[in-house]
Amino acid sequence: MTSLPRVVLATRNEHKVVEIRRILADAGAPVDLVAVSDIPGVGDVVETGVTFHENALLKARTVAAAAELPALAEDSGIAVAVLNGMPGVFSARWSGRHGDDVANLQLLLDQLGDVPDEHRGAAFVSVAALVAPDGHEVVEEGAVHGRLTREPRGGNGFGYDPIFVPDGASRTTGEMSDAEKDAVSHRGRAFRAIAPHVTALR
Repeated sequence: MTSLPRVVLATRNEHKVVEIRRILADAGAPVDLVAVSDIPGVGDVVETGVTFHENALLKARTVAAAAELPALAEDSGIAVAVLNGMPGVFSARWSGRHGDDVANLQLLLDQLGDVPDEHRGAAFVSVAALVAPDGHEVVEEGAVHGRLTREPRGGNGFGYDPIFVPDGASRTTGEMSDAEKDAVSHRGRAFRAIAPHVTALR
């Protein structure tokens, strides 16, 4: 039996590892996907880019070189229309504490407290990058547009999922099942696009 190609996902966010592994498998690109924390000697990558594209490539390049394995990286966030596209690349640390989902979400809701429903448009954006040790690179992007609620709804997903309703839907992505969310999400779209390139690693 052929073993699955080992690919390092440049994140320490276990939610993302589970979600991306699931998306790739459903897209016909199952891999032995491991978090960067499972690879000895690979440290954190400082996200110095000012765009999702820059940060995704920076992380994938750094991890591929350090681990000497193909690396996948993703940078994503929520872009709110009335905030001129912010939090954007600062989504994970909007409150000043990286990865504090509750504080980030609550700060965003507080900032939009007086914004009427018709102006609460937003988009989730994800950029996925695949970098091989030989330097070959592929970048794909996925986005989903929608609107923000006034209160969190649903306990599935993570980040801003409980306050984001995709266009054409009535539930937040936090109220959707994993399969429903993957079908419409920014991350699902980006990683389905990059899946054929992952398959080619075999």
